[in-house]
Amino acid sequence: MDNIYLLILIAITVLAVADIIVGVSNDAINFLNSAIGSKALSLRTIMIVASLGIFIGAVFSSGMMEVARKGIFVPAQFEFGEIMLIFMAVMITDILLLDFFNTLGLPTSTTVSIVFNLLGAAVVMSLIKISHSDSETIADLASYINTAKAIEIISGILLSVVIAFSVGAIVQWVSRLIFTFNYEKNVKTFGVIFGGVALTAITYFIFLKGLKGTPYYKNLKSLLEGNEIFIIAGSFLFWTLFSYIFEKTTKKTVLLVVIAIGTFGLALAFSGNDLVNFIGVPMAAYHSYEAWVAGGMDTTMSMAVLEKKVPAEPFLLFIAGTIMVLTLWFSKKAKTVAETEISLSRQGETHEKFEPNLISRSIVKGTSQLSAYFSAIIPSSISKKIEKSFEKPNYTMTKSQSINAPAFDMIRASVNLMVAGVLIAIATSMKLPLSTTYVTFMVAMGTSLADRAWGRESAVYRVAGVLNVIGGWFGTAIGAFMAAGIVVFLINFNPSVIIPILLLLTSILLYRNYKSHKIKSTKIEDEDSLSEAESSSVQGVILESASNIAKVVKRTNRIYSNSIVGLAKEDISLLKKSKNQVVKLTNEIDDLRDNITYFIKNLDASSLNASGFYINILGHLQDMSQSLEYISKISYKHINNNHKKLKSSQINELKVIDDKLELLFSDIENAFKSESFEKIGAILNEKKEVFDLLNIKIEKQIDRTRSEESSPKNTTLHFGILLETKDLLDATMNLLEEYHNSFDGSIEPATINVSDDK
Repeated sequence: MDNIYLLILIAITVLAVADIIVGVSNDAINFLNSAIGSKALSLRTIMIVASLGIFIGAVFSSGMMEVARKGIFVPAQFEFGEIMLIFMAVMITDILLLDFFNTLGLPTSTTVSIVFNLLGAAVVMSLIKISHSDSETIADLASYINTAKAIEIISGILLSVVIAFSVGAIVQWVSRLIFTFNYEKNVKTFGVIFGGVALTAITYFIFLKGLKGTPYYKNLKSLLEGNEIFIIAGSFLFWTLFSYIFEKTTKKTVLLVVIAIGTFGLALAFSGNDLVNFIGVPMAAYHSYEAWVAGGMDTTMSMAVLEKKVPAEPFLLFIAGTIMVLTLWFSKKAKTVAETEISLSRQGETHEKFEPNLISRSIVKGTSQLSAYFSAIIPSSISKKIEKSFEKPNYTMTKSQSINAPAFDMIRASVNLMVAGVLIAIATSMKLPLSTTYVTFMVAMGTSLADRAWGRESAVYRVAGVLNVIGGWFGTAIGAFMAAGIVVFLINFNPSVIIPILLLLTSILLYRNYKSHKIKSTKIEDEDSLSEAESSSVQGVILESASNIAKVVKRTNRIYSNSIVGLAKEDISLLKKSKNQVVKLTNEIDDLRDNITYFIKNLDASSLNASGFYINILGHLQDMSQSLEYISKISYKHINNNHKKLKSSQINELKVIDDKLELLFSDIENAFKSESFEKIGAILNEKKEVFDLLNIKIEKQIDRTRSEESSPKNTTLHFGILLETKDLLDATMNLLEEYHNSFDGSIEPATINVSDDK
């Protein structure tokens, strides 16, 4: 039994490595997003700067390790065996929880995760001890938990959300008021001073305040304490002069330096604050094991030794820093999580990741009314000056170009880095394990709000996204508390059996999530995916739209056939696949419709009639997708509800229609794919033949219903498919007629140079 603790220590060490990888994948957004979002620096430069910050911060982080040993519970109240089980449960639940959020692409807090894991495991272990005692009751639980420190940590984390959002919004609003969105001109005037202020704040709070949590502070204490004003003033003069020299010699804005140093400083602050979340528990377990061995391997010995201050081993910090840097470079999940925050703070249009909900709509409506109230009481002259500062440059871009452009400018990136870095460094100097995720995320959201990135077009989506992320944070806390408690309860029954089972389950879940994420992240765009029109002339739009129509018709043919075959064979998986394919097609068509504004703005003045043609084409495509959606939906519902199979006569009729439509759709696809628009007239002549076929089948079903049909569900399904097939055919023919009427037959497709029209 004694040897199991060595195995537990080894398992905890292995889990610590995995936890660093999983944790950094989640927390990389904290210091990368501002630089990546602004695209001020190359990705390679950003990664190198951040790597240096992480590595140096890891070496400076030993002062925070106290939290894992005695910040949440009272070590003296627990025996060695109990402490090791608590640490084992914490590591297992922590890594699974963080990996779950990474796979979803949601930024969560590694600090909240570790704090509530420790709290949940310690509380349950305390209850187990109390249940075995004749003299203690549940009222004695407070003697096991470091209640004051736990409340201080939790309240600090929650308070940081409000402070980070508010400070970020205020600083950004003032900065934008000064520099405006056309900041290139004003940055030449005020950029040197702004650079001096930003770099002074970053260096003082991150480098000097951050030193307080390290063993190196005692050597500098006499120089720093009492001289803060002189240090700040000297730093401001130095950085202002540096900013002036940099701009004069390089002819580039000093904001580049602010973003680079800010990224470095924020990475350093993150590593110094958050490394405890990954290796604090393993190091506490190692110190416990050392004390146990030195104490004669008495499993019942008190762990009061953990209450003493024990410096972290520099070698272990070095290894941890190395693993963090390697994870930063090679983790694909870090990029997935980063997309969430960047999309929520993007200044321009984006593919909104979240759907609006009742709360987000209520918040947006309430805020709009409040804004209107304040606008009414502020003098118009002041309002006009403020509005002028917030006027955005009017660039004509497609939606894709908007998404590929920088998410925000260098002014906002600098404020994000400066405010977040300062807040985190202050908390680190006070030895509070502040959630760097909460701070950086809420600062980014605050600056987004101040920058009016959440306009009427996007506010409900962005607010819903923020609420989803914050809801996930509360889910982290509740989930971590409950999961760690359950795991420590299970382990306590029989550690030698339960621990291997849980470790195996953890490995399986991590591998499964890894494979799932890898498949999603490496998904190649379907060759039949629709593309946005970018031409600026009528003929260019006609040719570009032809490609989309060929793809839609091809996919329509496949989806319709799969629905009929799925019904005939009662193949629920094929019907579900068709239903999902329709949803994907509908979303792509909706994306094209969302891009209409950019398309119209991009047209030549002489080609404005192309907009009417393009809008009509998209309308017909949408009608086609709606008919397909109905057919696939009712077919899937019928089989999924286990209703009677269609009669053989009904299935044969549908197959005859499917065969006829397959030939028709193939002719349409080939005509548009080869740009042989002269064939459209011949295809239109087939319209009556197909409609007559559908009408005959509808009349047969009417007769069948009157004489022999006994299943109302079958009748409803069959009529539904036939009638919706008529609508599908009608929409397709309307689309062909639109092309037939718009295409200029005097111009040969081969002579049209599409590239010149774009």
